[in-house]
Formats: sequence, C-alpha cells, structure tokens
Amino acid sequence: MTADGLSATATDTDTETTIRALEDARFTAVIEGDIDAFTSLAHPDLAYTHSNALVDTLDSYREKLRSGFYVYHRIDHPVDRIIVSGDTAVVIGEMHADITAAGVRKTLANRSMAVWVREDSRWQLLGYQPTVLPEEAR
Repeated sequence: MTADGLSATATDTDTETTIRALEDARFTAVIEGDIDAFTSLAHPDLAYTHSNALVDTLDSYREKLRSGFYVYHRIDHPVDRIIVSGDTAVVIGEMHADITAAGVRKTLANRSMAVWVREDSRWQLLGYQPTVLPEEAR
C-alpha cells in the first residue's frame, strides 16, 4: 500500500499503516506551511474543529493557514488507536503543539479524534476534533 492510500483492497493493518502515514503527512504539511499538501489530504467537506470550539471548513482553515492566522511551530501527535470500519478510519490520540494563533503564542495539549474516509480509492481527512486535556493529565 502506498502512503497516499490509493489501494482500496488493503487489510486493516495496511490501512492503519496508511492512516498513520497520512496523519504524519498532514501535520508535517501544516508545520511546513505547505497548504497545497494539506489540501490534497483533506476532504472537500472537511470539518476542522479547534480546541477553542471554533469550526473551520476546508476553505476557511486553508485561508487561516495562508494568512498566517495559524502558524504551527511544533506538533507531536501520538496515536493510541485506529479504528477501521469499511471506508472509514477513526484515529484516537493526542495532539501537543506550539502554535501562534491570531498573533498569540500558545502551547496546546489535547486528546484528539481524526476521521478519514476512503472515496474513489483515496483516503481523505473528513473531520478533526481536539479536546483540551485537564492540567493533571498533561
């Protein structure tokens, strides 16, 4: 299976490997400011929720990246589990990051859920939802 998720006949283990690679690729894309690479991984109907509960579409998130509203300096994203059901993969893990949002430097510590769907033999990020970890869990 290739890292771009083109095989539609993968086993769950192959799919999990692919999804892990795609998660790495999407986080690398935002750290590097490679909006085209991020866009190529995202579903057109992306719902990208932030830890402050604001929700972006693919277009609005892309514009915030392009304008420098969000600048990602570092992201660690340990994966606890990947659940594969048909053409859907749900990634349960964490996202720890140093970012600048609206000109303010922040450190994030979140549990997270990412939803990937396979359409036309290609995996795409459909949804992302972080939840702030309480201080004692960081």
